[in-house]
Amino acid sequence: MFWRALRRRSPWPRRFLALAARAVGVRVQIAGQPHGGDMFLLANHVSWIDILVMGGATGAAFVAHDGIARWPIVGWLAAQNNTLFVARERRGALSGQIDALRAAMLGHQPVALFPEGTTSDGSGLLPFKPSLLAVLLPPPRAVLIQPVHIDYGVTTAAIAWHGDEPAGTNAWRVLGRKGRLDVMLRFLAPFDPADCADRKVIAATARDAIAASIAQNAPDSAATQHRPSATPLPPV
Repeated sequence: MFWRALRRRSPWPRRFLALAARAVGVRVQIAGQPHGGDMFLLANHVSWIDILVMGGATGAAFVAHDGIARWPIVGWLAAQNNTLFVARERRGALSGQIDALRAAMLGHQPVALFPEGTTSDGSGLLPFKPSLLAVLLPPPRAVLIQPVHIDYGVTTAAIAWHGDEPAGTNAWRVLGRKGRLDVMLRFLAPFDPADCADRKVIAATARDAIAASIAQNAPDSAATQHRPSATPLPPV
């Protein structure tokens, strides 16, 4: 209520997400240049940890499937950070969800979307679902899209949550790991949605950029010997 009275976003959800990431052993580094203005982040999706990492690093509001709202702790933290929970099974609700997303974007808070719609094994990308990208055409204001590659490096396969693995089983497996978990947020070149003919072009442009980064930075790729310098996030 205090922050709403000041018409400012509370800093606590972002801090809590960052602290939660550190509590599970995650250490985040940044590669590339996060766009400083209003931004719509499109990222690959490997793990439930993605929400902690992206939220803690950027303060973004998420577009996430409504099942996350029922997750202990993570769901509550996501809700506090203005997450828009999307009912994937109710296609008739899409129009209202787009309206809600457009309203959120007008609040000058970064918005993050995992356009694959679910998690993958991290070795590549699933098809991007362009439906919610309709909110960007026409752009509600000077919003740029920035693709983000969430890169867990050599531990990707070990922490990825995909297939039929239950959420509790994955969480137990990830939390039971020894040592820290390094993750690189690779902020790729932003682009203007106004330059795209439709939402499918937006999805394809972002997907191509992230796919190229995955290929370039694969643990067994020669390109990993020439990775750009990274900046560790400061302690929360």
